[in-house]
Amino acid sequence: MNTGDFVNIEFVGKVKDTGEVFDVTSEEVAKKEKIFDPRTKYGAITVVVDAGLVLKGLDEALKEMKIGEKKTVEISPDKAFGERKAELIKVIPMHNFKEQNVDPTPGSYVTINNLSGRVISIDGGRVRVDFNHPLAGKKLEYDVEVKGEVKDAADMVKGLTTYYTGIGLDKLAVTAEGKNVDVKLGMANVPPQVKKTIADAALKWIKDIDKIKFVDEFAR
Repeated sequence: MNTGDFVNIEFVGKVKDTGEVFDVTSEEVAKKEKIFDPRTKYGAITVVVDAGLVLKGLDEALKEMKIGEKKTVEISPDKAFGERKAELIKVIPMHNFKEQNVDPTPGSYVTINNLSGRVISIDGGRVRVDFNHPLAGKKLEYDVEVKGEVKDAADMVKGLTTYYTGIGLDKLAVTAEGKNVDVKLGMANVPPQVKKTIADAALKWIKDIDKIKFVDEFAR
């Protein structure tokens, strides 16, 4: 496949050394692995090849695949979530957490000073927090299948909207007239910056459109 192709993919992402599943598009597999989240919309997702919408290692693999192909891809840390960095383990005074109404406990994930990390330990008035990504330094393995290519401009925009918002395809209404596309978001509250991200991606990768309009709906 080529850079800029829109494709529907399904996958199971695992930590190579342990087999732990951390990312999956199948509801059945999510339930089996006990990582099911009722807020998640399961099923094939639309991505743009080589556009950075998936991990770099997976993006590179997609470029070498064909429609209908299944493949197991091994991804090194440098093409996944990076190597672990000692400088991202920080000691933060407890009063900083209190000022931001955060109650840290060992093993919990916290957001402090706009950074998210896992609390390693608490010693007196000091909290040791690891701000590395939980999968940093780990080799990953993806079982990926390219289900099909997306050719229609409206379907491309719909796929991007679902990717960036998590809104189910059944909740979106996307229509195209000439080079103009209208996206009806229903009752979903999508921030302006997310709409701009969707529009920027669509206008960059979809040659058949020049304008996107988002339509919000309100009801009693």
